Parts: sequence; C-alpha cells; structure tokens
Amino acid sequence: MKIGVFDSGVGGLTVLKALRAVLPSADFLYLGDTARVPYGGKSKETIRRYSLECSEFLISSGAELLVVACNTASAHALDILKESFPVPVVGVIEPGVEVALKVSKEKRIGIIGTRSTIQSMVYQELLKSHGSEVFAKACPLFVPLVEEGITKGKIVQDVIEYYLQELKGKIDTLILGCTHYPLLKEPIKEFMGDVNVVDSAEAVAQKVKEIAKDEGEGSIKLFFTDNSPNLRAMINLILGEEVEFEVIPILCKL
Repeated sequence: MKIGVFDSGVGGLTVLKALRAVLPSADFLYLGDTARVPYGGKSKETIRRYSLECSEFLISSGAELLVVACNTASAHALDILKESFPVPVVGVIEPGVEVALKVSKEKRIGIIGTRSTIQSMVYQELLKSHGSEVFAKACPLFVPLVEEGITKGKIVQDVIEYYLQELKGKIDTLILGCTHYPLLKEPIKEFMGDVNVVDSAEAVAQKVKEIAKDEGEGSIKLFFTDNSPNLRAMINLILGEEVEFEVIPILCKL
C-alpha cells in the first residue's frame, strides 16, 4: 500500500519513522513543505490551502491513504481534506489525546504547539470533553530551533524555560502538539521533571496500522519544497539513515 505523509517541514519525519516501524512493507511518500514552514503563524485560510496543495501532490503521486503529520494542518484542515479526497485521511491530534488520557492519573494535561494549533482550541475542547483540566501554551520558537538543527544546549534550555515555566508543577502529562517537538523531547522532560510527555507519532502509527495494508516493496520517497542547508543532516538525524530526496517547486494553486 502506498501511504502519503505531509508536514510543514522536517518534523513529520518523526511520524514517518514510527509508521515505517509498524508497516515495514508499505510504500511511503513524504512531503515536507520546507519553503513555507512554519504553518503555525499562518491564517486558517492559508493553512487549508497549503494542506490541499500538499495532499493533491501526494494523491496525484499515487497515495492511497493520507497522514497529516502536521498538528496545525490537522487542527485547521482535516475536515476539508476528508471532504476533498477519496482516500482515508488520518490526523495526529485524536491519537495523541487518547494516549494522554490513558497515562494521565490526575487529568491535568498540558498541550504545547504552534500559535495556530493552540488558538484552534481543538486539543483543549477534546481534552475537556473527557473531563480533563487543560493548560495550553503556544511555543512558536520551537519549530525554527528544530529546523536549524538546534536541539540541545543553553539556547534550547533557555527557550524551554521561557515557555514552560508557567506549566511546571501544574500538570502530570504534557502533549507535544507539533511533530517538530519530539526532537526537543529530552530537554523538555529534563525541565518538566516527573511529567508524562506524550509524542503522538507512535499513536498515529498504531491508528494507521488498523486501516492500512502492510504490503508493497517497503520503499520510501522524500520530497521537499526547499533544500535548506541543514536538510540532509536533519533527515539523517530523525530517520537514522541516509535517504535521498527530491526538491519540488512550490506546489500548484488549487
């Protein structure tokens, strides 16, 4: 089966890695919209347009199932993607929430993400519907740090403290509401202390495994809309191997 995965940049490779672990024989197409990252500071209308363009590319390339690895796109565009394309579409929000609800004992759950994800209130409303007290915080500098390959050191520690100080001691579980954030997972855990940190990538992989067929050649094709200087290093860092990629121009306007 050919599965298409898209994200605003390299962060969605964390989801791709988890998918390949549970569906090793499936064929994967990954599109990182690195020319327009981050989506988190864009309007809802722009996010929906970008998401439609990314999805159209993947489906026209043969994808039979679509994974929206971007939390911002999942928050704002999942509905229109499901309406627009005749293939199953899976986002990253609900699977992550399900895991957080399972591991949280006190039901005091924090959610961090881009401004657009937090402002959409999707996570907050879903968690509150299950009786959880929710603490939400936008962390807009996390994505640029990851995209620059800066995942540890004093700069990272200072930025984490700047954003998460107000959540410390108030929550027992923290959802990383952006696929870039797992690359900062260890320093986040170190700062937050005895808190469950939920990365939705594995939850998404299990959800996709329920509906996808694990058959094919086990191939992987990577596409990006811009070749940033550190792109190859980030691919190697996240996937743990060298994978060739193709740079495509800014996608067609729908």
